[in-house]
Amino acid sequence: MKKVLLMALVVFFGMAIVSKAQNATAKQGEKIFLEHADDCLLIIEKEAQSIGIKGVAIMAFIPGDSTMAWVSKMKVEGALTRDKMNFLAIANSKSSEMALTLKNSGSGVRPLLHGELGYPGGVIKKVNVGYILAAFSGGRSEQDVVAASKGLEELSKYF
Repeated sequence: MKKVLLMALVVFFGMAIVSKAQNATAKQGEKIFLEHADDCLLIIEKEAQSIGIKGVAIMAFIPGDSTMAWVSKMKVEGALTRDKMNFLAIANSKSSEMALTLKNSGSGVRPLLHGELGYPGGVIKKVNVGYILAAFSGGRSEQDVVAASKGLEELSKYF
């Protein structure tokens, strides 16, 4: 009986220590993201300008190995909408697809869920404390990928 109680205590405290360490790691990743996201959004904006597109950029940090939460930043880069297109909605669709698949948007790795559009233009990368992603909407899919990739590439240097 004493052995069982001792084992239960060891498991309980071991889980508490692991949980505390994971929380600290998530906070560290969130801090890094918040320190650099605005600068990386500016890099996306400059890339969008250089290739002649206007739209919306989103960047996010997902702590851990699966999406249970995220921290994100958004920047309108010239236009929130055009004609009947809502660039913010499209960029969010790209981001949410990546949050579930942990693959670039439009990858086709599974059937689309309601609310997903399946458009390329979002890129995601595994980092040591979770995932970072960037999405752009406003140009052709290939242009959106180029713009988003510039910001993601820069942000990944800090993780």
